[in-house]
Amino acid sequence: MFTHTFLGTNNVDQSRSFYTAVMAALGHTTAIPLPNGTAFPSAAGTLIVGIPANGEPHTVSNGYTLGFKSDDSSVVDAWHAAGVANGGTCEGAPGVRLNSPGHQYGAYLRDPDGNKICAFAPNPGA
Repeated sequence: MFTHTFLGTNNVDQSRSFYTAVMAALGHTTAIPLPNGTAFPSAAGTLIVGIPANGEPHTVSNGYTLGFKSDDSSVVDAWHAAGVANGGTCEGAPGVRLNSPGHQYGAYLRDPDGNKICAFAPNPGA
């Protein structure tokens, strides 16, 4: 559905550590270091986390959430734990989301730069 998504950071090393951990938990183990960031390619698109190209400091986009697809609830749990262990903050613990289509299982994090991300899997009880 997309070619790539770019999230800003003010600390490349910290974001690289965080995203290498959370993307690996989702099964995406390729991390390509770039001069000002990191690319995480997949067949479905590429996530790039880097310093904004305009030279201005990164700021969080209000209302924006980047969602990652997961195969099952155990992967969402591992993803959330990897994020918290690598400098992220919990923005919503893993669990069934009654307001989501199909009552999916999901979790939310803020990365070390404050970007809101989530991972969702089909409802384990469906």
